[in-house]
Amino acid sequence: MSGAVIVGLGARPDPAAEAIVAAVRKVVGEGAIRCLATIDRRAQEPGVVAAAAAFEVPVTGFGADELAHVDVPHPGDRAAVAVGTPSVAEAAALLAWARWGRRGRLIVPKRAFGTITVAVAEEE
Repeated sequence: MSGAVIVGLGARPDPAAEAIVAAVRKVVGEGAIRCLATIDRRAQEPGVVAAAAAFEVPVTGFGADELAHVDVPHPGDRAAVAVGTPSVAEAAALLAWARWGRRGRLIVPKRAFGTITVAVAEEE
């Protein structure tokens, strides 16, 4: 990972900050992170906010309808039923680059760590 990446985050309600930080570090290591991106209903939850603060980055949230329109390599039925979009982590990571006015590409497809799912996108 050469530059700062965007980490897409999927989680069940009220995820623990420690679990998020541990999952992200397993994937990104000590690499630079530009932001955490997730579904809007998770973006303001205390664990997500605390994890973003630990990384000193903002959290970007997207509506399920926005996420559902992003073409991803690994859509899931469970997410579609639970939150109304077949992808949270992968779609959020890609969509966040667009919000920064850039195009992103997935470099780490979604990986689950317990109840936390992480995907990573870098600028194309």
